[in-house]
Amino acid sequence: MASSLLLLIAAAAAVSLLISPASSQTCKSQKFGENTTFSSCMDLPTLNAFLHWTYINSSANATLSIAFIATPASPNGWIAWALNPIGTGMVGAQALLAFRDSTEGGSSSAVVKTYSISSRSSITESPISYEVLSKRAEFSGGTVTIFATLVLPPGTGAKLNQVWQVGASVRNGAPVAHAMSPENLSSKGTLLLESTAAKNGHAPPPEGTSGGGGGPPPTPAKRNVNDNGGCSMICVSGFWLYGILVLLGVVLGF
Repeated sequence: MASSLLLLIAAAAAVSLLISPASSQTCKSQKFGENTTFSSCMDLPTLNAFLHWTYINSSANATLSIAFIATPASPNGWIAWALNPIGTGMVGAQALLAFRDSTEGGSSSAVVKTYSISSRSSITESPISYEVLSKRAEFSGGTVTIFATLVLPPGTGAKLNQVWQVGASVRNGAPVAHAMSPENLSSKGTLLLESTAAKNGHAPPPEGTSGGGGGPPPTPAKRNVNDNGGCSMICVSGFWLYGILVLLGVVLGF
């Protein structure tokens, strides 16, 4: 009986090891160094990405400070976050894009560049329509974080269109086009600057329009387990082992 109990404990431990940390990570669990904090955050619904922000609307101007966290599609890829003042997709997006920059000394850091995207066929580095007070990026453990502070023009409302994206490679200092998967094509949404839900880490409901990479509108549906950035086959394996534990319990009389 003791050996049977040990077998059950070992199997349970195996199940726990199969649970991916990424599947349970939320923006509320993320911390920043150098006493950096933000008033709101949200778990973005695709690409396992997260946004933290602080919105300050003073008599002089309105500023938006953000930290965008995502994992490039490959170690040598890129991540991007943007506001789109004229639409809901990629065209018109005013983007901050970051990727690793290998130095001659062999170490790696991350750089941030700005892109005003006027078409899907030509994407070149350029100033954006928002004044950028500061921008920097950090690379750690395969994840890239973009930090930036933007000045919002007078008359900007509290509801903004945001777009985010990840790509697999950079060529000659420029991003190579991202994949056209459903996740990439639906990487867009609404940013409510003073949302109560966002203070608790919840994104607003999707509006069911076209994605950040262009293409037809996605069909509104429940999120696939793969959107969680760590489930899919891992979850299936976990459920399978759980079934074995239950069967062993019945056979052994537990």
